[in-house]
Amino acid sequence: MERTALRRRLTWQVGTVTEVRDETETARTIVLDAPDWPGHLAGQHVDVRLTAPDGYRASRSYSISSAWTGEGVELTVEQVPDGEVSPYLVEVLKVGDPLELRGPVGGWFVWRPEQAGPIQLIGGGSGVVPLMAMLRAHGTAASTTPVRLLYSVRRPASVIYVKDLKELAASEDVDLTFVYTREAPAGEPRVGRIDAALLQAKAFAPADDLTTYVCGPTPFVEAVADLLVTGGHDPARVRTERFGPTGGPR
Repeated sequence: MERTALRRRLTWQVGTVTEVRDETETARTIVLDAPDWPGHLAGQHVDVRLTAPDGYRASRSYSISSAWTGEGVELTVEQVPDGEVSPYLVEVLKVGDPLELRGPVGGWFVWRPEQAGPIQLIGGGSGVVPLMAMLRAHGTAASTTPVRLLYSVRRPASVIYVKDLKELAASEDVDLTFVYTREAPAGEPRVGRIDAALLQAKAFAPADDLTTYVCGPTPFVEAVADLLVTGGHDPARVRTERFGPTGGPR
């Protein structure tokens, strides 16, 4: 059975786009019906492959943004300037189109509802995507595990999942803090990056049962991870996922 499941995860399959949602001017959520999908854990990602008419192929990894509920899978893609794959996914792909995918992939940067201890989520830009999957899995499981999210974005218009995040924050199920690095909304005086003072004020304090997930561009992830470890967090309980020139999923 394990070999069969592994083979399914490593085999390319064709999903069908059933819905697309614009999250920002440059980010879009793609909902796929994939009949052979084996299910996934919050935090995992998939490989997506495009094939040009001349046979040229390009593939990229994208984080899953949905909790597994028994059907369908959602990806949220941020367009990369001059990218080979993301411009097509964000600007061209439409409902009814086929899309090749393979996965799910990853077993370290995941959250399971049965996992003990509070969870601290820290995302930069589109690094919020796998963290949103964790928040949705948390809600689907009706988990009472304490959870906080620090979300760093350039400006209010850059916030992905703005409606869903505000609803989560209003429900008091999630302690949510936005960190604006370029432009803050009216009434929000702070503009700057995540630093030691902000982590001390808004993140969970170091604890033996705390697990922290950090996702975003490589420089962001490395800076935040260093701040956490310097602040007393156990490095073994700080899980990171990064993207960019030397990173992984987007």
